Amino acid sequence: MNILNIFTVFMVLFAVIDITGSIPILLEYKKKNGSLEPMKTTLIAFALMLIFLFLGEPFLNLFGVDLSSFAIAGALVLFFLGLELVLGIEFFRYEHIKGTMIVPIAFPLIAGAGSMTTLISLKTEYILSEILIALTLNMIFVYLVLKLTGFFERLLGEAGIQILKKIFGIILLAIAIRLFLSNTGIQLPVNV
Repeated sequence: MNILNIFTVFMVLFAVIDITGSIPILLEYKKKNGSLEPMKTTLIAFALMLIFLFLGEPFLNLFGVDLSSFAIAGALVLFFLGLELVLGIEFFRYEHIKGTMIVPIAFPLIAGAGSMTTLISLKTEYILSEILIALTLNMIFVYLVLKLTGFFERLLGEAGIQILKKIFGIILLAIAIRLFLSNTGIQLPVNV
């Protein structure tokens, strides 16, 4: 086990999960539903990622679904989530298990197609223990961000939240489009 490898895997997962960039979404759903249930939501996302780490590719193969198709489906969910933020239109029906936000917070915001496909990709370069430690550290960070949403709400204020919501919505749309294009093989011209 190598500390540098753990740090590298941690940073890759941190960038893909991007929980700090999701703060506007978290605040919006907390406002609509009262609580994010930080511990339960984190544990559900963590469990989904662990299941996918160990069984993801064989499970998808069982249904004849490849990683690219899974990533495209995740991109579509992220696209509609971005539209929700930018346009203020609700596309998602909020599904709760005793107050826990399964869709869209635990999945696909935290444990999304990007993080799940990244976990499978990391298995080709790093040993399992390094990935597990890095994933666990990321989930601790996710829990802290979910727990501190009230602090971020007070810090940003209503106007700051609205501005961040629109900005992050556009970024989320761009990420969804990039994920879609990279998994369909469609290439846009560089100079438009």
